[in-house]
Amino acid sequence: MKRNIVIAGIAVAALVGGGTATALAVTSDDGAAATKPSSVRPADDSRDNDARDNDAGDNDDSQADDGRADDDTTQVTPGKVTAAEAIGSALRHTSGTAVSADLDDKDDSGPAVWDVDVLAKNSTWHSLQIDPATGKVLGSHVEHEDDTAQVRAALKGTSVSAEEAAKAAAAKGTVTSVGLDEDGPSKTWDAETRATNGTEREWNVDLKTAQVTADKSDAGSADNDSADDADNDGSDD
Repeated sequence: MKRNIVIAGIAVAALVGGGTATALAVTSDDGAAATKPSSVRPADDSRDNDARDNDAGDNDDSQADDGRADDDTTQVTPGKVTAAEAIGSALRHTSGTAVSADLDDKDDSGPAVWDVDVLAKNSTWHSLQIDPATGKVLGSHVEHEDDTAQVRAALKGTSVSAEEAAKAAAAKGTVTSVGLDEDGPSKTWDAETRATNGTEREWNVDLKTAQVTADKSDAGSADNDSADDADNDGSDD
């Protein structure tokens, strides 16, 4: 009876101390002492440690994802230099006729740049990269195009340059591209704008009057946007 009390006391002490209980048992035959581990063990806190480790890992991943999101946001930011200013900078570097300017923000390996195509008087095509933050020419190279005669024919007798077209389209939003549409039935400057809420629209700029009108192919999306807004207003009621 006393032996059972001693064993129980050792087990309780082991539990309080957080270790494994080892009880001392004495056989009734020869009195030899032997150790026997108790079946009582402390609670396993490995799950808590794993949870803490996982939480720490998730925090690291979220911070990395936030960093990448910030980089993407930077990619689509036009910067201080407008499309018109980028064209002007390109023409100061290489004289000729600017035919297009595009904000190249689709390459995740580097920052956004303005790509400006200039047709020189000797019919040589030049592609120039303009820093959207400073307006400086970052680089240029010669390109080979097959539509030189077509471009010159479309621009013959016109009075609105790509730079002027970009300025006119800027009244509709931030211009992200402007280029000559020499293939359509009515030759125009095609411009794309981005609103402050991220909405992108396409416009046509008249080569002689600089009048800006909505691109017919983009008119459907504009109507859909208006319809969606009306539906949303109705749902609020």
